[in-house]
Amino acid sequence: MTRYEQLCQALPQSPKTWLVTGVAGFIGSNLLETLLKLNQRVVGLDNFATGHQRNLDEVKTLVTPAQWASFSFIQGDIRNLEDCQKACVGVDYVLHEAALGSVPRSLADPITTNATNISGFLNMLVAARDAKVKSFTYAASSSTYGDHPGLPKVEDTIGKPLSPYAVTKYVNELYADVFARCYGFNTIGLRYFNVFGPRQDPNGAYAAVIPKWIASLLQGEPVYINGDGETSRDFCFVANAVQANLLAATIAFIPEKAGIQPPESPLNQVYNIAVGDRTTLNELFHILRENFTHFVIPVQAGTQTTQSPTYRDFRSGDVRHSLADITKAQRLLGYVPIQRVREGLALSMPWYVDQKMPEKLVDQVK
Repeated sequence: MTRYEQLCQALPQSPKTWLVTGVAGFIGSNLLETLLKLNQRVVGLDNFATGHQRNLDEVKTLVTPAQWASFSFIQGDIRNLEDCQKACVGVDYVLHEAALGSVPRSLADPITTNATNISGFLNMLVAARDAKVKSFTYAASSSTYGDHPGLPKVEDTIGKPLSPYAVTKYVNELYADVFARCYGFNTIGLRYFNVFGPRQDPNGAYAAVIPKWIASLLQGEPVYINGDGETSRDFCFVANAVQANLLAATIAFIPEKAGIQPPESPLNQVYNIAVGDRTTLNELFHILRENFTHFVIPVQAGTQTTQSPTYRDFRSGDVRHSLADITKAQRLLGYVPIQRVREGLALSMPWYVDQKMPEKLVDQVK
């Protein structure tokens, strides 16, 4: 039995209070769903800048009324210290997901990205430190590796940032380290590698590649690939990111459940969170088309079965290749990724079908 499996058995027996910032967002709402199903108490903070009420509404339909009653929501902004302080009252564990993602967004508006991702992050650190929370786990990013060409990416070797967004995520790690040194406040950073899955928004100019491509296929629109399609990423299904958050938050408090004997402390470190596989954009498109064919074509013969992508210029600020070494997370956290890209896409496609297909066609698919 993995440490995560042990943890999922132990948590319902000892409910704690968790703060999830960015709770109405993609990863935040998946964390909320998992925690409520484990009978935990959850406080959520969101300003709906990129999150959606519909994500919270969907989670409500997936848990019991008693579990939903254990959730309290604060509409607030991490750029406001008072909102952060209010959210941290009585909290055991903080899962800090709130941020403005997207490299292109940061290039277009570096000031707002900086205010949210750096000033907002600092507010949360101060509020959590002052509230004496047990642990502070935050969303870091693989963008921190910047222009370093080495593969796979190893946590202690990074290059120069390639975008304002990457700068902000690196500064988060620096602030977390300083808070440990100066205040004895322990944190763990999770460098996500291209997380995808249900409730990832396909709309807007800054949508991630997987939901955007799925939406384009479902709507019969062109699928655009930036560059030659040989750019590669380590795509990580959201359930793996959820697992990493829960492991990181609790690692210092139930060592007897870990089943591991780390040679050094797992605290005040950053970890790659991915699956250790590299998938090119060309490969990703073909996998998506296979899934599309499986879920949609049976009721709409001839639709998109032979669609090819449309290639255009490389996008400024993008890293050419990304592949994670997840050894450290496996060794110190007990992290064991479950779903790889094919399994994750197969689990994601039905959700997108429900969201983006015409109502009549959805009924047929079901």
